[in-house]
Order: sequence, then C-alpha cells, then structure tokens
Amino acid sequence: MGGGYLTLFKKLYNIKKQHKKEKQIYQETIKVFPTLKYPELKQCPDYNEALKCYFHLSYMLGEALIKSYQSWYRGGGFKLYSYIKKANKEFKLFQDIFKEFDQINSNIIKAIANNKQLFLKEFPKIKNLLNIHKDYTPIIDNIFHNFDYVTKNFNLIEEWLLSNDFNEKYKKENHPYPSLLDPKKLNDEKEEINYKSIPAELAWEMNLPLPDNYEFVFWGSHGVGNFGFSNFMKKLDMICIYYKNNDPILDYCDCYNKLLLFKKINGKIYFQIREYFNQKNYYLIDVKNNLCLVRDPISILKAFLNLNRRNINFIDELEFDFNVNVFLKNRIAYVDEIGKTEKPTLNAINRVLENHGLSYYFHDVLTVKLLNIKNTYFIDMSEILHDKTYQTLCRLNTIFNIKKPNIKDSKFYKHNFGEYNTWLPIKINLFNLIRKKIIIIIDDKYKALDYKESNYVKLNKFFNFKSDKFIILLDKSDQNLFFEHTKPFKDRIKKYLNNLFYSLEKQKNIEKNKKLIEEDILLFFKNNHFLRKKFMQIMNTNHLSYIKQHRPDIVASWKYYQEFEKMCEELDS
Repeated sequence: MGGGYLTLFKKLYNIKKQHKKEKQIYQETIKVFPTLKYPELKQCPDYNEALKCYFHLSYMLGEALIKSYQSWYRGGGFKLYSYIKKANKEFKLFQDIFKEFDQINSNIIKAIANNKQLFLKEFPKIKNLLNIHKDYTPIIDNIFHNFDYVTKNFNLIEEWLLSNDFNEKYKKENHPYPSLLDPKKLNDEKEEINYKSIPAELAWEMNLPLPDNYEFVFWGSHGVGNFGFSNFMKKLDMICIYYKNNDPILDYCDCYNKLLLFKKINGKIYFQIREYFNQKNYYLIDVKNNLCLVRDPISILKAFLNLNRRNINFIDELEFDFNVNVFLKNRIAYVDEIGKTEKPTLNAINRVLENHGLSYYFHDVLTVKLLNIKNTYFIDMSEILHDKTYQTLCRLNTIFNIKKPNIKDSKFYKHNFGEYNTWLPIKINLFNLIRKKIIIIIDDKYKALDYKESNYVKLNKFFNFKSDKFIILLDKSDQNLFFEHTKPFKDRIKKYLNNLFYSLEKQKNIEKNKKLIEEDILLFFKNNHFLRKKFMQIMNTNHLSYIKQHRPDIVASWKYYQEFEKMCEELDS
C-alpha cells in the first residue's frame, strides 16, 4: 500500500483538509458570482447513468476506506482489511445480480443504493419471483421501487404475483402499471391489508388501482350533453368524482381518499373521465361498467363553434343600477381561428382539427386506448333530450346501480341545462343601494341543487317573483343584514331584477340568431377539400372506429354525418 495504513490515513486526512479548503473557496466565489454555482446532481444530463457508480468496485472500496477512517479512534484501521474484503464480495454479488436482471433501470439502482445491506439480505427471498416475471419489466420496477414494503409483506405479494388473476389482468395484457397487491382483497375490509390501511401516497407508488366503489365510469366527447347528464345524476343523488387536471399524484390521492370517505357514508358514486394527460392516472381506474355519451360529429362541431365563452371584458360582479344591457353585451364571446370574436365563425374549424383541439373535443377513443375498455354502454345525446330523458334514466336504473327517477321530476329532466350556462350565475352587489356589501345570486332555477339549503336562502317569494327559469339566492351569513336594510328598497330591487331578466332573455335571443347550423358546416366542408379530407380521416381512424365497431346503428342514425360521408364519397372518390 506504499507506506502502510498509517501513510494511507495521513493521505486521506490531507485530502479531507484540501477538500474543506476548496469548498470554502467555492462558497465565497458563488457569493460574488452566483452564475458559477454548480447545478444539482439530479439536473445533470448523465445523472441516471452516473448512479451506476454506486456499484463500481472503486466506489465501494472508497466507502470501506471512509468507514474505516471515520472510526479510526475506535480501531477502524485494524478493520480496514475486513471492510475491503466485504466490499469485494458485495461487488461480485451486485455484478451477478445486474448481469442476471439486465432490465434494472436507474430508478431501481437508486433505490438499491439507498440500502445495499437490506437488499443483499432480502434478495434471495425474492429472486425466484423476479425470475418468473423476468420478461415483464413494469412489475420488476414496481418490486424494486417498493423493495422495503415487498420484503415486509412478501407472502401476500408473492401469492398475488403468482396468481392467474395477475397473469390475465396485468402480465398477459402487458399492463404498464401493474398493481403490487390484489385489488379484490384490497376492496375487502375484512382483509388485514386493505385500502383503508394503505395511505394514498403509498398506493400511488405501488400502482394500486383506485378503490372500486363507484357504480360506473362515464366518458365521452365534448358537446354531447355532459353538463345536462351531470345535473341528472345530481338529481338522482349520485356523487361525481374526477381528476381535476392538476398534479397527477395529488389528483390520485384526492380521488383515493374521497372514494374511501363516500364508501363510509354509503354515497352512490360514478367516476367521470375528463381530458387528462397523465397516462398513469387513467390506468389506475378499474373499469367494470362504463357509459359513453355520443353525438353526430357534425353536431359536435356545431356545438363547439356556437359555444359562448367568457369575454375578455367579462365582469364577475354586477354593481346595482349598472346598465344591464351593457353588462350582458360584454359578457360573452366566441372562438375564432386565432382568438375570440363577437359571433360564431366557421374558420374556427381549423382550430378544432389541430392536435390540441382533437384531444379536447374528440377524446373518447384516446381514453379507450388508455383504459383498454372492452365493454361500453353507449347513449346518443338525443336520448337525454326533452321527453326521452326520463325513459333513458329508467333504463339506466336497470343497467347500473342508480336510483330510479321520480315521474314528478319530469319537468326537471326536460330542462336544457346548457341554455344559460355562460350567462349565469350573475352576482349583484347591493353596496350602491344600501352602503353594505351584500351579494345576491341569480342562477338557473334547475341548478338549485348546486346550492345547499344550509348555506343559502331563496328570495323568490320575498320579491313575489314567480319565474320558472331563474332562482334568486342569498348567502345565509348575510340574511339578517339583508332584511334589515333592503325592505325600503324592495320594489326598486325587484324592478331592477325584472329588467335584468328581460334583458337576459333579449340578449340570449340575439345570440341565438347568430348561431351556425349543421348545414353551414356541411357547406364549409364542401368548399374546403383539405379540411374535409382531414376531418374524414380523423373520424375513420380515431373518433368513430370504436363506436362503429360496437354500435353501428347509432352511427347510421346520424343524419348530418351520413350526409358528410356521402359528400366525401361523391367529391373525393
């Protein structure tokens, strides 16, 4: 060793001293020149590759030297030989493991490096399991990623990973996110390890599908009546759970905990799939029963073009006595090819046919691919309109485990919930009138379900207002203040409200007359060869392939799409 152990320790001490000096110089330098600060190791492009250094012989010998040096006053120098011998032995073991399991990636290497001794101690126990699933990388990743949990619950995990259910549901399908535990047992509260005993964050790490106490999964394109359907479900006391398109892990944990909570209070739940761009979140939804809402694609385009959105000058709160016509006129806008416009325009079709627009408005087949859905119950939008809605919901009662609709609520089920969607709610601030900030809310009468009676007071009777379209609401915390200060101005407020309702109906009719119809879209495609072919290609290869396969009768019933196909056949054959 060129001088023996004493010389070695002296050299190590000098290296430590020099390192300390260089570190001090570095700290002083970056105070003056912050741009010279080194990036974090994780940000380096070769970080994942560099993790393999943990298992190089030179690195492991270095660890042995450091361990010996740090305990020199307790005789560490005399143990150096045994440390080196142990490092050599462990190096050979790791080389054999990495050679045998060449699919071990950088994430696994990092997990092993954090606790080499535990890994070497427990590895023989799981070696057989790893060999059986050697050709299924995702479960190998999952085992190593949760190595500590696997060793503590090995018998339970081994039973699951060797079962036919695991093979059929995950391995055979090459599922990218295989569950580390049996979902059936997790849903059984009598089992020692179940969903209640596993924190949501850990469940995410182990790829556990969400608890399955929802009656069905609901999905479909935009512009097919999703908003109305969700209101019908509220009326039937159904609770909707969905990913909010924020952080994937937080979304999963939020839904995980809500499902357990609502199961506890026996709430009837359905899971709604909305546009979402994290693949793992989709795969962790266990689809048993699913319901898809569909519509004539030409009518979907029409709905997109006619959809009014908040204008740039949108005012959230209406000050009392402010001109209601000005307020309503500036409230909404439509989508143009590059921005917003005062009326619907056919040029916006270009926007829909871009990649983002397609995933947003025709995303149903994307979800099919992600979820691997095999059985779907389809409902055409025409089946949840007007008189047909009640019969459709009765049919769903027999197919899915939902409450049967009450015939007394037939008016509710005939209502068009999209009619005032962007216009309402309207908040009116009465400060200009009574010098107290009190807000009254105007909304669609049939959206009263959104306002809990424990939180809001209805003012329709107070103003002797008998409209079958609108509801007037007040936050209960302002109740005493409102009745104390507004009685002298009751008639004045009522007159202002009537003026608002009249102007709202008038402006709504103005906007209604601006709307495009399906014939306008067909004419546009007739005169636009490129977009016509592009739209047809999208329909044939993506959007309609799954629907045509399972419900060709629904596709055949779409009047405008059938005209579009005929047009393409005549013009592009």
